[in-house]
Amino acid sequence: MKQKFVIVSEYGLHARPATRLVNQAMSYQSEISLSAFNRTVNLKSIMGVMSLGIYNGEIVEVQAEGEDAAEAIEGLTNFMIQEGLGQVKE
Repeated sequence: MKQKFVIVSEYGLHARPATRLVNQAMSYQSEISLSAFNRTVNLKSIMGVMSLGIYNGEIVEVQAEGEDAAEAIEGLTNFMIQEGLGQVKE
């Protein structure tokens, strides 16, 4: 399963919200990745997420594979919206 987002946070995906996003991803069993700029990193790795340098207006894709993939995508989508980090891109 996967979901695309437009980053709407004024400062992009900087350290503090990235850490909270990684922690949220770690609560799921599935393998979860984050893609941007034709690169894919493990969403459970803060160093991987920070290495992408995601700013406001960028399009990212979260992909989950595993037994709780649907739950992970739903939970991460809700987190991105509630935290003001991203909006779903149709």
